[in-house]
Amino acid sequence: MTRPILTALLYASLVLTANPLAAAGLDPALKAELEALREGDMRKLVFTGDARDTDGITFQTAAGETRALSDSDGKVRIVNFWATWCAPCRQEKPALDALNKAMAGPDFEVIAIATGRNSLEGIARFNAEVGVESLTTYVDPASAAARAMGVLGLPVSIILDREGNEVARLAGGADWTSASTRAILDRLIAR
Repeated sequence: MTRPILTALLYASLVLTANPLAAAGLDPALKAELEALREGDMRKLVFTGDARDTDGITFQTAAGETRALSDSDGKVRIVNFWATWCAPCRQEKPALDALNKAMAGPDFEVIAIATGRNSLEGIARFNAEVGVESLTTYVDPASAAARAMGVLGLPVSIILDREGNEVARLAGGADWTSASTRAILDRLIAR
């Protein structure tokens, strides 16, 4: 086989095996309802057929404390993987911050995880430059969480249900302040 074919097979296998465990997932009627709510950038949002389990996938706080994606506290969450060097992240992160300001509470939160080599000083500078005020700093210095979640490029945002399972994913930047975003999240929270 040629090198490009082997590379394609390797990436395909990584994506397919990134989260082998599955939970009940979205029922087909809800999935169809959510897909019908997608407009604008949210058309890039892909709903999974089965909820993908996040057990054992961890990241860190700025103070070095370990947190797990599966520790949902009963909240619907958007987990955003980003980096300080990522140009689309510079445009997207203020929208995630605005969404978090508007909706954070007992039912929802945004978890923005700087994956790879991102110094805490660089993250603070990045957040100040783009006007991020409400997002907590989380890191994934060895990109272990990103790899475990099958993140192949940045940014990637993953929606987790109240049980901490992946139910949707959006690759690339997006405007998270749209009416479509709110309608999708409100429906998932009401579920």
